[in-house]
Amino acid sequence: MVEIDPQKRKRLLLVLFIGVLMGALDIAIVGPALPTIRRAFALDERSAAWIFTIYVLFNLVGTPLMAKLSDAFGRRSVYVADVVLFAVGSLMVALSPTFSVLLAGRAIQGLGAGGIFPVASAVIGDTFPPEKRGSALGLIGAVFGMAFLVGPILAGVVLHFLGWHWLFLINLPIAGLVIAMSLRLLPSTRPPVRQPFDWQGMVALGVMLASLALAINRLDTNHLWASLLSRDVAPFVVIALVLLPLFLVFEMKAVDPVIHLTLFTSRQVVLVSLLAFGAGLGEAAIVFVPELLVAAFGVPSARASFMLLPAVVAMAVGAPLFGRMLDRFGSKRVVQVATALVTGGMIIVGVLDITLALFYTSAVLVGLGLSGLLGATLRYIMLNEAPRTERAAAQGVLTLFTSVGQLIGGAMVGALAASMGGGMQGYQFAFLIVGIAMAVLWATSLALKGHQEELATARMREVAY
Repeated sequence: MVEIDPQKRKRLLLVLFIGVLMGALDIAIVGPALPTIRRAFALDERSAAWIFTIYVLFNLVGTPLMAKLSDAFGRRSVYVADVVLFAVGSLMVALSPTFSVLLAGRAIQGLGAGGIFPVASAVIGDTFPPEKRGSALGLIGAVFGMAFLVGPILAGVVLHFLGWHWLFLINLPIAGLVIAMSLRLLPSTRPPVRQPFDWQGMVALGVMLASLALAINRLDTNHLWASLLSRDVAPFVVIALVLLPLFLVFEMKAVDPVIHLTLFTSRQVVLVSLLAFGAGLGEAAIVFVPELLVAAFGVPSARASFMLLPAVVAMAVGAPLFGRMLDRFGSKRVVQVATALVTGGMIIVGVLDITLALFYTSAVLVGLGLSGLLGATLRYIMLNEAPRTERAAAQGVLTLFTSVGQLIGGAMVGALAASMGGGMQGYQFAFLIVGIAMAVLWATSLALKGHQEELATARMREVAY
C-alpha cells in the first residue's frame, strides 16, 4: 500500500468521485436528450437506440481492458488517459456534423468511462488501509445511483436553457479539472505481479455482444421468422452463436479470465446473474421513457425529463427501505417484491391508455422496484455465495451481466418500438415486452435461497475462511 497522509487521501477520493460521477452521468442524461437528438438527425427508433447502446457496449469492453492496462502502465497514466478519451468523445458528440460521427464519439466516451471506475477502485485498494477501503469503495459505488437521481434533473435544466449539445460540452471543464487534480494527486502505482490479460476472451465477448445487439436491433417482430433468416440479421446471429462456445473455451483456459466460470457451479450465482441482466434491461427501458412521454403527451424534451422525477424520488426512497428489508426478510423476499413492482409498472404503461395519473403510478412502481434490484440486494447475494478469494471477481460478474442487460435492452426497445411503427404505440409495446421479461424474472426468483438458508451459507463461508 502507498502511504499518504489522511488529508491528501480525502482530496484523492474527491477526484476519483468526480471522475466516476462524470462517466456515470452520461448513461443517465442521454435518455431525456434522445427525442431532441432524434429530430436533429432525422433518426428512426432503431438508429436512436444506438446512442445509448454503443456507449454501453464500449463501456463494457473498456472496463476489463483499462483495468489491465493500469496494471501494466500505472494507475495515474491510465486514469488520465481514460478521462482524456471521455473528453474527446464528448467533444465529438457535441460537434458532430453527422450521426456516424456522433456514434463514434459515444463509443470513445464509453471506452474512456469504462476504465474510470475500475481504475478508481484499484487506486483505493493501493492507497487506503484495509479498514478504510470499504467505506471509500461504497462512496464511489454510490455514484451510479446518484447519477440516476441527478441525471434527469440536470438534463432537463440544460435542455431547457441551452440545448442538447451542452449535455456533452459540460463534460470538458469537468474533465480538465479531473485531469489536473489526477496529475497532482494520483500515485503512479501498479501491482508487483501482473497476470496476463485475457485478450482472446475479451475480443470474443465484445464481438459476440456487438453481433447480438445488431441482430436484435434489426429484428422485425411483425415478421419474426423471416427477419431472423434475412441477410440483415442472420449473419450476426451466426457470429454470436459461433463465438459463444469459443468464449467459454477461452475462459476455461485463461489464467485471469474475464468471467470466472467456476462461480457458476452455484445455482444462486446463476440466478443472481440472470437477475442482474434483468435489472440492466429495466435500466435501459427507463432511458426511452422520455420518447414515450413526448409521443403520448406532446411535451418538449426538457419537460419529459422532469416528468421522470417520481421514478427518481421512488429510487431514492426505495434504496434504504429495501436495505432494511434485506436484513429482516432476506434477499429472496426483496427480489420478489422488486421484480413484481417493475413488472406491474411496465405492464401498466404497456397495456392501458396512458394518462398522467397512470404514468406517474407506473413511474413510482418501476423506480421502487429498480431500487431493490440495483441497490445492495444482488451484491449481498454474491458476497454470501462467492469464496472470499473470488469476491472481487463475483462483483465483476454482476457488473458485467447488468451491462449486458443494458446493451440488449437498448437494442431491443429500439427494435420493438420501430416494428410497431414507432411513436406511443411502439414504445408501449416495447415496455409491455420488458414487463413480461420481468415477470419471468419474478418466477426465477422463486428458486433463490430462503432467508435462513442464506444466513447459514454466509456463516459457513465465514467459518471456512
